[in-house]
Amino acid sequence: MLRAVARVLGPSSPAEVLSQVNETLSARIPQNMFVTCFYAILDPKSARLTYANAGHDLPYLRLSDGDLEELRARGMPLGLMPVMSYEEREVSLAEGNCVLFYNDGLIEAHNAKSEMFGFPRLRALVAEQGAEERSLGTILLEELYTFVGDGWEQEDDITLLTLRRSSAPS
Repeated sequence: MLRAVARVLGPSSPAEVLSQVNETLSARIPQNMFVTCFYAILDPKSARLTYANAGHDLPYLRLSDGDLEELRARGMPLGLMPVMSYEEREVSLAEGNCVLFYNDGLIEAHNAKSEMFGFPRLRALVAEQGAEERSLGTILLEELYTFVGDGWEQEDDITLLTLRRSSAPS
C-alpha cells in the first residue's frame, strides 16, 4: 500500500503517504487491528532523511561522536482511526552517522527467565558500538542469541536495518 500510494502522490512527504494509507486501511482493516510503520525517504545527494512514524518503535541515530538520538515523530498506528495526521521530521546524516531501524521482535524476545531483551539493553548496545568492521546488525543478533540462550523458540519476526553514511568518494 505504501508503494502504491507513493506512486499516486508522486514525490511526496512521508506524512502525506502515511495519512493516505491510514485512510485506506481504516476503511478496510478488521476492528481492533492496526499496523505500525516508520516511513522514511533518503536523499542520497544531501544525506537528508525525511520521516514520519505511525506508532512504530523509534529508530536510533548514532552520531559520529557517540551520542545517541531517537528519531521521534508523532503519529498513531495505521488503521485505528480515519483522518489522522502524521508529524514529519528531517535529519541530516553526517559522515559516520548510523541509523538503526528495528521491529518489536528484537526488544520483546524473552530469555529462559522470562526477561525481555528490552529497550535499555538495545540502547546501550547501539551507544557502545563505534565504526567497527562488523555490522551493527550482526553485533545485535549475536547479543540477542547470547541473551536468549540455547533452545530459544523465536516468538516473532526480527527485522534489523542499518543505514550508515560513509565518507564521500574523493
